[in-house]
Amino acid sequence: MIGRLRGVLLEKKPPQLLIDVAGVGYEVNAPMSTFYQLPETGSDVVLHTHLVVREDNQSLYGFASLRERQLFRSLIKISGIGARMALTILSGSSPEEFAQHVVNQDTKALTRLPGIGKKTAERLIIEMRDKLDSHTTGQNHDLTNSVTGLPMQDPIQEAVSALIALGYKAPDASLMIQNIEDKMAMRSEELIRKALQSAGTPIQ
Repeated sequence: MIGRLRGVLLEKKPPQLLIDVAGVGYEVNAPMSTFYQLPETGSDVVLHTHLVVREDNQSLYGFASLRERQLFRSLIKISGIGARMALTILSGSSPEEFAQHVVNQDTKALTRLPGIGKKTAERLIIEMRDKLDSHTTGQNHDLTNSVTGLPMQDPIQEAVSALIALGYKAPDASLMIQNIEDKMAMRSEELIRKALQSAGTPIQ
């Protein structure tokens, strides 16, 4: 099991990262909550990781904090909640916010996330109630580190692609980005944050 990566951040294309670790490039899927804390490309970065192994695929997931990884691991144990949906949940709420939704039995807040219907929201509330304490304490690990980077891709295209990867339909994702004011001056992470907020998804 790969539990931690430390290397140079080569690419940021939400929801995927490319990290160079001693000459080996690792493709890592990460929630937007982690993307918001990443340094510029070309900088050192540390991620807590989880490896998902299937017969036809191996996927590595990375998180800014142990809390996020722990919540991810709890979520994918729930019937009907795969890794992609777990990333969507973490992209739309912090561990503390998710725990609050569960405590308040707030199915409405959970169903704002793409791909989560009422029945799935109810199942999340039932199965996560006894696991809340481990997701409401602890500190985030800061990923800050400096400086220069590689050429940026088109932020608008990156943002639309990220929303599609999080479960939104392509026309809806494009419309969410188009409705953002001053979008031409924003980075992809900022565009994604505002798009999720406009959809009613709380973001830290």
